[in-house]
Amino acid sequence: MRDRFDLVVATDLNYGIGKNQAIPWRLKGDLKYFKDLTSHTEEEGKKNACVMGRATWESIPAQFRPLPDRYNLVLTSNPEYPLPEGVFRAASLDESLDFLSQGPVDRVFIIGGSRVYQEAFAHDRIGLIYLTEVRARFDCDRFFPEFKDFFTLISCSELQSEGGIEYCFKVYRPNFFDEL
Repeated sequence: MRDRFDLVVATDLNYGIGKNQAIPWRLKGDLKYFKDLTSHTEEEGKKNACVMGRATWESIPAQFRPLPDRYNLVLTSNPEYPLPEGVFRAASLDESLDFLSQGPVDRVFIIGGSRVYQEAFAHDRIGLIYLTEVRARFDCDRFFPEFKDFFTLISCSELQSEGGIEYCFKVYRPNFFDEL
């Protein structure tokens, strides 16, 4: 496992990420990007891990959970929370990173929700942010933390359009990478 973990998120222009435990937009191009990013590994024999909060786990449609070809790890304070065989559980981000460091893991991706992102931003092992910027405003009740003062944009894709919604894929790195 690499020393750092990365974040993957899709936000609207207000950094909204969800409403009522659901994503308020459906963009096939973003779903494909997410799957490709979180599934592709550099090292043969290893898989990537997706770490998520319980509510994010529950928001994934049942037919798509667990996320295939990736280790799925759900953060929950309830040690009795029922999970299918092969899906792992941890009480905190640190506990999940310790657990994943023991296995054949290539990369670790934090995929939500808002509380898990908050915990990730306070962590010294935070790496890149893969952010899909949905170029619209939606009625959201969950938000991605403010981060631009501490991160630098390093790439931005061409603008995509789907169903009248424009979006692009951005990658940010922490400013402290300059000091390494």
